[in-house]
Amino acid sequence: MADELSFDLDFTPEPEAAAEVSPLIRRVVAANPGPFTFKGTCSYVIGRGEVAILDPGPADERHIGQLLACLPGERIAAIVVTHTHRDHSPGARLLKEATGAPIIGCGPHRRSRPLGEGETDSMEGSGDMAYRPDRELREHDLVEGPGWTLEAVETPGHTANHLSFRFREENALFSGDHVMAWSTTIVGPPDGSMSSFMASLEKLRGRPETTFWPGHGGPVRDPQRFVRALIHHRRQREASILNRIHSGDRTTAEIVRAIYQGLAPSLFNAARLSVFAHLEDLVGQGKVTTPGAPQVDGEYHPA
Repeated sequence: MADELSFDLDFTPEPEAAAEVSPLIRRVVAANPGPFTFKGTCSYVIGRGEVAILDPGPADERHIGQLLACLPGERIAAIVVTHTHRDHSPGARLLKEATGAPIIGCGPHRRSRPLGEGETDSMEGSGDMAYRPDRELREHDLVEGPGWTLEAVETPGHTANHLSFRFREENALFSGDHVMAWSTTIVGPPDGSMSSFMASLEKLRGRPETTFWPGHGGPVRDPQRFVRALIHHRRQREASILNRIHSGDRTTAEIVRAIYQGLAPSLFNAARLSVFAHLEDLVGQGKVTTPGAPQVDGEYHPA
């Protein structure tokens, strides 16, 4: 029997307050709640004495101040970034200005594919185009300090440059926005790629970590089971979209209205992006056709 996907919405952190969530991890949730950030961006302090800060969040002076305030007598050795969305990486520059610590992690923002002719960027405004790391990490590269080790795990899909980080000392994984317990991840081309996202999920399904610490919301417990459920959910969504194409729907808007019952109007465009990501993948698989390159406003037909 396939795993059923259920979300953990019981997450009520005090904004901008440091919480010790494990022996070597402190979490400070930024005060930027919203439909795509849940209660806010989770910034993590890793280690004791000489620490790393992972995903320092938006360009919010108050949030950076709170991160620094929870570290009296400690030194920031590394500012680590999972991906370049504006709710995760801009704070790295503010934190570097305040401390001189190097920015280490994903590379500069890039798209999963070039823009097609006449296509506009569906995720325009969400990317942190000014981000530049002092050190760009690849698969298995390490960031280390006294008593802590982070190992880069390439997990593209939500963005082309997305990294997760294995935390060896606690058999945990910082999963960024790739796997979250409160919601499925938005995959919006051309920044994101559904085929890459699914491949990254398959990659994480076989990993040994017992806890995932995400970019939003609480920890993912029993992560292998949860990732299996995510994969099953996405495959079901793909099958539903393909069924709507065979039933005569031709546009992302038509498909959203058919399969997202009771969707809040504020989430309509996000749902269209998700459908488009699946359609782009289905075109790549040869199951769906479209005139020219796939576009969010294009027409789609059975292959």
